[in-house]
Amino acid sequence: MRRWLTGIALGTVVTLALAGCTKPAGIDGDLSDDWAPMAAAQVFTPDAGTCHTQVLDIGYVGAYDPVECDQPHRVETLHVGALTSADGATPPDVGSAPMRTAFTECDRQVRTALGADWRSARVRLGVVFPSPAAWGGGARWFRCDVTELRGLDTPDPVLRKASLAGALSGTSPLRHGCFNAKTSGDKVTEMVAVKCTARHRAEFVGVWTAPKGSYKAFLDNADRAHRACRSLIAKFAKLPDDNNVQYRAGTIFYHPAEDDWRNGNRGVQCFLWSSERVLTRSMKGAGSRALPIN
Repeated sequence: MRRWLTGIALGTVVTLALAGCTKPAGIDGDLSDDWAPMAAAQVFTPDAGTCHTQVLDIGYVGAYDPVECDQPHRVETLHVGALTSADGATPPDVGSAPMRTAFTECDRQVRTALGADWRSARVRLGVVFPSPAAWGGGARWFRCDVTELRGLDTPDPVLRKASLAGALSGTSPLRHGCFNAKTSGDKVTEMVAVKCTARHRAEFVGVWTAPKGSYKAFLDNADRAHRACRSLIAKFAKLPDDNNVQYRAGTIFYHPAEDDWRNGNRGVQCFLWSSERVLTRSMKGAGSRALPIN
C-alpha cells in the first residue's frame, strides 16, 4: 500500500511537471540564449583635480576620500595616467622602467599644471600606484600628487585651502628665493628662507637636469654639478658665462635622494653663494658690477 501510494504520488508530480513544461507561443525552450550578457567588471580609477587630507604612498581604494580643494587638504592630484605595458604581478618597484615612465609623465604634466618646474618651489611631487590587490585586479593607473612643503629643509606637508594649479605661473610665495645658509665646514646644514631685501648670502638660481648615469657616478662628480650651477648663475645674474664666474660667486646645490634619482628625477637645485659679502637684494639680472671678480 505504501509503495503504491508513493508510486502514485511520484506519478502525479511527474505529470504536473510535464504539464508545466508546455511551451507558450514564441518560446524556443533554450534557456542558454535568453540572458543579457553581464557587464564587464569596472576597475576603480581616481580622478584628477581632486584634493586629499592625507599624503599616501599607496592608493588604497578604501582610503580614497577626496575633498574640495577650497577645503583643508595636504595633497592634490593634478594628473592621473595609465601604464599600458606593465603586466607584472605587483606595482612597479623603485627604479623599474614602468616607474620611470610614470615619473616622466607626472613630471611633465605637473610642470604644465603648476606653470613652472615644481623643483623651483616648495613643492613635492609624488607618484602613487594602486594597492597590490587592485593591481592584481587589473588597475594600471598612477596618480601625480603634489604637496606644498614647509621649507627646503623641512619637508612637512602644509595644510592648504586652495588648488596648486597655476600657482607658479607668476610671482609666488612658494618659489625659492633668498636664503641664509647654515654651514658646518664645507657642508650646508640648513637653508633658512628670508626676503631678498633682508641680509642673506644665498639665492636660488634654477634647476639643472643632470645627465643619465648611476647615482654613485653623480655623487663622485660634484665638480660637474658645481660647473653647471655656475652657468645657471651667469644666466640668472646676466654675467659672462666664463671661467671667471667661480671668482664672482660660490655655488650650493641640492640633489635628489637615491630612490628619486633611480625613478628618473635628475633635477639639481642650484644656488648662488656669496662668501665674501652679505647681500641685501636679489642678484637676478644684477650684472658684473654687483658680482665683481674677487
